[in-house]
Amino acid sequence: MAKSNKIDFLKDYITNEGIEVGDYTYFYSLNGVQGLKEFQNKNVLYHFPKITKTKLIIGKFCAIAEDVKFIMSGAEHRINSYSTYPFEMFLEFSNKSKINLKKNYKSNTIVENDVWIGYGATILPGVKIGNGAIIGAKSVVTKNVEPYTVVAGNPAKVIRKRFDNKKIFYLLDLKWWDKPIDKIIKLLETLTNE
Repeated sequence: MAKSNKIDFLKDYITNEGIEVGDYTYFYSLNGVQGLKEFQNKNVLYHFPKITKTKLIIGKFCAIAEDVKFIMSGAEHRINSYSTYPFEMFLEFSNKSKINLKKNYKSNTIVENDVWIGYGATILPGVKIGNGAIIGAKSVVTKNVEPYTVVAGNPAKVIRKRFDNKKIFYLLDLKWWDKPIDKIIKLLETLTNE
């Protein structure tokens, strides 16, 4: 990809051990390189991997637009207990002795491969977005998204499948994103076919 002042591969800018980004996944930022550097702090929110033991995992060949937000498990509050306060944070930040609290955290947030996330979308904790999915601009994704599915809205709802089941199974079996780049280049006519 030709580098510009607004778009680049995201992996090169991630230093947070709680965030994994696959090869060739890019982020478009109106703030250029500064926005790319700040992605892990301004676009990944409430992420305390040492406390929650959760990660943000983004696969290969994903396209992430400006102002996309990943809300992580640190934002989760108990709603069925007497208090909604996240006491794990209190104990961690006050250096108090550890008390065995019932965990409230969801699992990792996972974006598989070849996913397009539109401008201003919000992904909530513990969501898994399947290979080849498309997330519409300004959508709020509250639950898992099946592979090759287009979702949009608040909360995000299925708009349609991108392909019929036969093509979806073919693409999931092909796993083109795991092939060496020279083999991917040979597949480009197939991958860009309508």
